[in-house]
Formats: sequence, structure tokens, C-alpha cells
Amino acid sequence: MTQTDTVPTDAGEARITWYAGTKPRAVLALGHGAGGGVEARDLQALAGALPAEGVTVALVEQPWRVAGKKVAPAPKTLDTGWRGLWPALAKPGLPVIAGGRSAGARVACRTGRELGALAVLALSFPLHPPGRPERSRAEELLSTGLPTLVVQGGNDPFGRPEEYPEGPYGLVEIPYGDHGFAVPKRAPLGQGEALALLVDGVTEWISGLR
Repeated sequence: MTQTDTVPTDAGEARITWYAGTKPRAVLALGHGAGGGVEARDLQALAGALPAEGVTVALVEQPWRVAGKKVAPAPKTLDTGWRGLWPALAKPGLPVIAGGRSAGARVACRTGRELGALAVLALSFPLHPPGRPERSRAEELLSTGLPTLVVQGGNDPFGRPEEYPEGPYGLVEIPYGDHGFAVPKRAPLGQGEALALLVDGVTEWISGLR
């Protein structure tokens, strides 16, 4: 069962699509990246699977996306939108896990602790721009101050798993996956198997949160 809410924020109207969990014990809020919306395969896979595991999934569309704009605004504006819709995410009275993919993962990392999140889920965290490893964003990831899980494609040009620094977070690698967790047709595992690895890794991590 899904329900969609429109939420006013200082950055404009945001939208939350709720996937209600069975006897939910937590809410997983997931923001999208700068190049796409909540139709991303990883977000849809989690929204389809986690409600049966007792997790309500909230797919969040940032105001720029709701307004039909094609280019994401500056990180500060993304953070403003996320902060503005947080009360709606917390309204069910359940612990909220802040998460997202790519730019959405960065937002969750930057704001999770101040907003009172239980933990942070970073899908395809963009460790650096493609081909520019010297422009590292590792500090955002290392300073969440919360239990944090990174799920990263093995061939992600924004940061492969082996490029990640040691730190207080978990990391699940999706072999052969790119920034959108797509795997090549020649890969020894199929697309469905790759998404199953992602869902299983996230489910196991959430089950261990307290």
C-alpha cells in the first residue's frame, strides 16, 4: 500500500511516497540523486522488499524535482529541503533511518545526526567526481556520527569500494555494478541477483540496528 504526501519546505514543495511496513519498527527515508528521481532501481528495490521486513520506506522527492527542474540545486538547498520534510518523516513516531543515493546519500550524511536519525544509509555515495580522486568527499561520510552503511557498485566511477578509507561504517559491494547498480550483460551475475545482494545487505544491517 502506498500513500503520497506533499510537504512544504523552505526550498519549495517536496513529495513523500510511503510504502507502509508490516508491523513497522522503523522508517527508511530515501532521497534520490542529482540525475534522476525515485524511480531509480535501487530505491524501487528497497521500497518493494523492506515493508515485508517491518520497515516503512519513504521515497523522498526533493523540491527541485517536484517542480520539474532538470538540474539539482546546490548542496545547501538540498539540505534545506531535507530538513523541512523531516518532521513529516518522523510523524509516524518510529525511528527514522536517513538515506539516499548519490547526492541524496550526501544529504543524509550531512544532516542525519542533527535531525535525530537512527542511522545513515548511503547508496552509491559519490566519494569523488569521476576521474578526480583528489576531490574526495570522504569527510562527509566519516563524520556522520551515526551507524552508517555504504552500498557501492564494484565499478562505480564515483568511487570504487577499494578506494574508500577506513572508518566507522560498513560497506557492501555490489560486484560489477556501476553508479546506478546496473551490471553488464557479460557479468557472471544478473541484474536481479545484484539487486538481491543490495536488498539483503541493507535488510541485514537494519535488523542489527538498536
